[in-house]
Amino acid sequence: MRSVRRPRVLAVDDRRENLVALEAILEGLPVDVDAVTGGEDALKRLMTEEYALIVLDAHMPGMSGFETAEHIKKREKTRHIPILFVTAADSDAESALRGYRAGAVDYIVKPIAPWELRSKVEVFADLWVFQAELGQQASRCRALLSAIGDAVGALEGPIVDTERAVTRLRSALDEASPTLRAAR
Repeated sequence: MRSVRRPRVLAVDDRRENLVALEAILEGLPVDVDAVTGGEDALKRLMTEEYALIVLDAHMPGMSGFETAEHIKKREKTRHIPILFVTAADSDAESALRGYRAGAVDYIVKPIAPWELRSKVEVFADLWVFQAELGQQASRCRALLSAIGDAVGALEGPIVDTERAVTRLRSALDEASPTLRAAR
């Protein structure tokens, strides 16, 4: 099976020291962390990069985390990315509800328990990797089905082109062989 690239986490907080702390907490996990200091910067990054998870400060000057999440969830390209809100303020149920309504999968109040954040990030990173691997397997299966269809067509045609059929099938089987070995 082909390996997928490391999952990326987008950390968004208006305070640089909070971003440094998040990066330190996540150090050692099999993820790459990109840190930005505002909602606008996060939206720009999301235009060009793919992320497994967004760790988003709920309260920032300018565009708040809630507004940023609403923009993220409106875009077809980014609406599937899980958002984990982190906040030092407003630990009441109303703010948490607002976060969930904006599209959060979870809402953590500071001070953050490092093990809690690491555990949640690790789960979403694993899910992203499994989804990427599943996508690769599906692509190989589609290629194999296409090759089988081409081979059958070559064998059923008015002039049997066995060389073309064999070449196409061998190529597809070579491509699918990691998936087939993993299924055994």
